Amino acid sequence: MVGRGLRRTSYDVGDDGKLTEEVAKVFGVPFEIIPFKENSAGPAPPLSVRHHVRALAEKAAYEIRFPRVEGYAQAVRNRLRVDWETVAGLRLDPMKIPPEVEVKASLLGNSGRPSLFGPGRLESITLNPYRKDRRLQALAFEMARDLTRAYVERPTCEVPAHVLFPQLAQIVHRYLKEKVEPIPPAEKADAFLSPYYGWIIETLIGALQPDTSQGEAAEVPIFERHRGPGTTADVDFWTKREVGEVNRCHLNYMVADTERWEQSAAGQLDRHPKVQAFVKNASLGFAIPYLHNGQAHEYQPDFLVRLAPEHHLILEVKGYDPLEEVKAQAAHRWVSAVNADRTWGHWEYRVAHAPGEVARLVESCEAAEAASPAESPGTET
Repeated sequence: MVGRGLRRTSYDVGDDGKLTEEVAKVFGVPFEIIPFKENSAGPAPPLSVRHHVRALAEKAAYEIRFPRVEGYAQAVRNRLRVDWETVAGLRLDPMKIPPEVEVKASLLGNSGRPSLFGPGRLESITLNPYRKDRRLQALAFEMARDLTRAYVERPTCEVPAHVLFPQLAQIVHRYLKEKVEPIPPAEKADAFLSPYYGWIIETLIGALQPDTSQGEAAEVPIFERHRGPGTTADVDFWTKREVGEVNRCHLNYMVADTERWEQSAAGQLDRHPKVQAFVKNASLGFAIPYLHNGQAHEYQPDFLVRLAPEHHLILEVKGYDPLEEVKAQAAHRWVSAVNADRTWGHWEYRVAHAPGEVARLVESCEAAEAASPAESPGTET
C-alpha cells in the first residue's frame, strides 16, 4: 500500500520545468521516523490540457505552400511610382507627442517627491517658435533631398540623383498633402520633427516602386536562401491555448489567439464553398518583413486561404492596431512582388475588421480575379 501511495497521479511538468508536489497519506504505519512537511494548501490543481497540433497525412489535399520572402530587388533606371491606395498615412497625435509642455526645477517637497507647488518658476515650452520660422515648402524640399540620398545609396539604384530628385519632391508634396493628418493643436510642420520625420522616410522608401507603365522592370522578391518554401506539412507543435477542429485544413486543429473573432473567421472559411483550403498562421513560419522606427520587424497575418490551385488570399482579422496601415503597406508590397515573380501564382491581401466581413472579402477576391488579369497596371506618380 505504501508503494501505491507513493506513485504520482500526474506526470505533467509545470512552468518551472519540474513535477508538481504531491503528498500521500498512509494510515496505520508510524512514519514519525521520516519527518516531512505536508502541503497545507492541498494538491496542486491539474495543469491545463496540452494539444498536439500537426499536419495529418490523410488531409494532404489541403496542404498550402508559400514562399519565404526576406527582401525585395529593384532595378530602376528612370521612373518611380507610388501606389497611393496602399501607402500608410501618418497621424500627428498630440496625445502621444505633445506640442506644449510645462517644466520647472526638480526640487523635492516634504514627501521627497517633485511637486508643482514647490519653489521655482513654472515655464511653458511650445513648438510655436519652431513653426514660425519654418516654411512647409522648404521643409518638404529637405525631406525630398534626404529621401533621394537614402534611395541613391541602394546598390541596385541606377537612377542619377538629378533625375530622381524631381520625382521624389512631387511624391513628398503629395504625401504631406494627402496622407499626413494633424490632430489639433498639432500642425503639419510637426511632421518634420522626430520621430515623425524618420517614419515618413521609412514609409516612402517602402512605397517606392518601379513605374512599370514607363517600361521599368517590376520589383521582385528575394527569397530566403537558407530555408526552402514554407508548407503546412511542417507544422508540429504542442499548445495549451484553445483549439478547434476544422475540416478544410491540413492540420488537425485551429489554434485561436482571440476569444471569438478568429474562431468565427475560421468557421466561415471552413464552410465557404469557394475556399479550397485554409490554415491559421500559428507556428507556420509565414511572415512579411517590414521596417518601422529604424528596426526590422516581421508581420504575421492570421490566415492563409487557397481559393484555387494558383490563387491564394492572405487574410487578417484585426481589431485596433496602431501599426495597421504600416503592416498593410508591407503586405501589399509582398503581394505585388510575389505576383510579379509569377512562380507562386496569384496572391491577394484583405483585412476583416469584423468577423462578418470574412465571406464578403472572399467573394471580392474571386470577383477581382475574374474581372482582371493577375498583373495590375502601374499607379500614377
